[in-house]
Amino acid sequence: METEDGGTPTSVSSSNPEQTAEADEAERSTPAPTATYDPTTWRDLPVIPVVSDRARDIYNHGLSLGNNPRAFAKVGDCQNVPSMFLSIFSHEGFYSLREEDAYLRETIEWFDGSFARESEAVRRGFNAASVVSPLWANPEFCDPGETPLDCEIRLHQPSIALVSLETWWEGNPEKYEQYVREILETLIDRGILPILATKADNLEGDHRINLILTRLAYEYDIPLWNFWRAIQPLPNQGLMEDGFHLTFAENHFDDPEAMRAAWPWRNLTALQVLNSVWQGVSAP
Repeated sequence: METEDGGTPTSVSSSNPEQTAEADEAERSTPAPTATYDPTTWRDLPVIPVVSDRARDIYNHGLSLGNNPRAFAKVGDCQNVPSMFLSIFSHEGFYSLREEDAYLRETIEWFDGSFARESEAVRRGFNAASVVSPLWANPEFCDPGETPLDCEIRLHQPSIALVSLETWWEGNPEKYEQYVREILETLIDRGILPILATKADNLEGDHRINLILTRLAYEYDIPLWNFWRAIQPLPNQGLMEDGFHLTFAENHFDDPEAMRAAWPWRNLTALQVLNSVWQGVSAP
């Protein structure tokens, strides 16, 4: 076995059978990540991930628990509300695919019912803490004491979750990491495979949030959607003058002018990521 830095761990002496057994059990229960990338090079990571064996294990465990293989959940803030994000794929005429993207129609059909869903784990004004706080749960649909995330899991029973959280605590990235970690562990414990997205903006000034997100994806060995990289070639890196909101155009992916804006790329790459992950976990 290799350690995270590529080295070989020190072997345990066989002269103490109890020590050897304890070490073997610890190794089985806390396996090292199998991802091969360096999280500090997150800017160069591909937009579309390839799933690992660990990711397949999470997904298959979820199916054994009764998760719906044809359902995915959205978890996040204002950039994930259905009026802007993914609901177009539930409505013919609201989008047009490029010829090379025709294969994505199978994914659109497979996950029909999730694209336009009003997720209980998405709301304008949400941040990472809101998603796991019962105070922010919708009393119309959620049980007393449920968090928005727990509520959405119960109602929708997804097998995959897109986790995209752009809003953070200014000056306190540790709190952001704490709550994102809680979200990931809740999903994984329920057998739901998280897809963690990098964010487009750099309001913090040093990209520390995207580094945190990439390290978490590496640590938990889950797919990373590197959305940040997808929009770097766009005018102003796909951001409006406020440095946060994405530039807008209609979702006609075969229109070069529309593809100069960030929102079409957000919807298209999210669909490509769903396809890649779904195909990866479903492969024999």
